[in-house]
Amino acid sequence: MKPPDFDYVAPTSIGGAIKALESDSEARLLAGGQSLIPLLAFRMASPTLLVDLARVEGLDHITDHGDRLVIGAMTRQRRAERDSQVAQRCPLLIEALRHVGHTQIRSQGTIGGSIAHADPAAELPGVVVALGGRVHVAGPAGNRTIEAGDLFQGFFNTAMAECDILTAVELPTSGPRNGWSVVEITRRPGDFALCGALCQLQVGDSGHVVDAHLALIGVGDRPMRAVAVEQAILGGASPAEAAELAPEGLTPVNDVHASSDFRLHLTKVTSRRALTQALERAL
Repeated sequence: MKPPDFDYVAPTSIGGAIKALESDSEARLLAGGQSLIPLLAFRMASPTLLVDLARVEGLDHITDHGDRLVIGAMTRQRRAERDSQVAQRCPLLIEALRHVGHTQIRSQGTIGGSIAHADPAAELPGVVVALGGRVHVAGPAGNRTIEAGDLFQGFFNTAMAECDILTAVELPTSGPRNGWSVVEITRRPGDFALCGALCQLQVGDSGHVVDAHLALIGVGDRPMRAVAVEQAILGGASPAEAAELAPEGLTPVNDVHASSDFRLHLTKVTSRRALTQALERAL
């Protein structure tokens, strides 16, 4: 299929990109294009202007600030996946990236593009929520930071304003005795998850869990932090016991891929597997 007609600009600065967005109420940002281009091809999106961020300076970087890792929005997923600094400082992100589509998709897809797209079944929004990260945003009103808990507002919807541009994502770095895991249930390799669990645990000298992070994807209108599971594992519950609490507060949709009840069942399965593997890696 052919996309609708549109104008195209490729600014070289954030300010130029913001001005281009302000010039046309139907403008859309083009980052990696792995979500937008298919929407254009199927005419599910009809922007009159595409604002390409590929030439904007300063958006492609991976910077270690000690207790946090800052990754520019236009950093290609494949670059981050293969980066030794990311592997050492934020291994959960590396494992999540390996579940994103296929190598060809990750070679073009960007870190910021996936997060801003806010697909509730996508891995990178799940990483931001699981780790309690945040994003940096530039817009007509200036620069600001949005915490993970406030960023995702519903299906493909974020707290960013109409002409805002996500410039970077900030993730806490992994400390000593940390374990991590990403477990997904998909119909085929590379598909979006029917349900996925992203987990990071830290154990103390006694071997008990002292810090727990678990997010679920594919079971709501946004990535969901599994607070009840986290509290249970911190309280000494086994992975199997804690995982039984995963469905709390969730109301997944019924669709052609899976029923709501089946997805609720999968939250227990993926949570148990992710907790178990993360704990094994931490010990």
